[in-house]
Amino acid sequence: MAFIHTPNASASEKTTSMYASAEASYGYLPNMYRAFGHRPEVMESWGALLSSIRSHMSLRRYELVTLAAAKELKSSYCMLAHGSVLLREGFTSDGLTAVVNETEKAPIDAGERAIMAFAAKVARDATSITQQDIDGLKKHGLGDAEIFDVTAAAAARCFFSKMLDALGAAPDHAYIERLEPNVRKALSVGREVERPLAPAPAHGTSQ
Repeated sequence: MAFIHTPNASASEKTTSMYASAEASYGYLPNMYRAFGHRPEVMESWGALLSSIRSHMSLRRYELVTLAAAKELKSSYCMLAHGSVLLREGFTSDGLTAVVNETEKAPIDAGERAIMAFAAKVARDATSITQQDIDGLKKHGLGDAEIFDVTAAAAARCFFSKMLDALGAAPDHAYIERLEPNVRKALSVGREVERPLAPAPAHGTSQ
């Protein structure tokens, strides 16, 4: 699953608690939690940071910003995870694919397009952001605090996506079962989805 050894559930009390909570929420233990198994307190702090950022944004805006940043970072894991949230929140498969591919048919308005373009630019090269970019968001009705929130969500995604990819955490195989192939393909911009382990061959059979 990863480039480093990931500890089992008995590694520490905090690791045990984190793994158990994740399994209860997802029905399995996601690779992203395994990747943080050595330092569960970092995952806990990450969750607190996200909660504080999300508390000032609509779920739709937060997810679109995160999707834009994750695409720029080539993070399949984060694209698949947050694309799945948008599907649950009402996006159709075709609509989500259009958003990812940045087509005119994407079911987002001009303001959301501008926000996503800004988030991608933050993830790509924050030093390229100028006053003109900020003024452009203000023309779509965003205030300074809202621009801060968008920037925080995009910048925070850089931490998590890069952690997962640098440690070799593959997107969970559950996405194979839960997403239509065309949607999964559109969202897979980097590492491939982890494939389920094949059953061990019976004794006496060749491989």
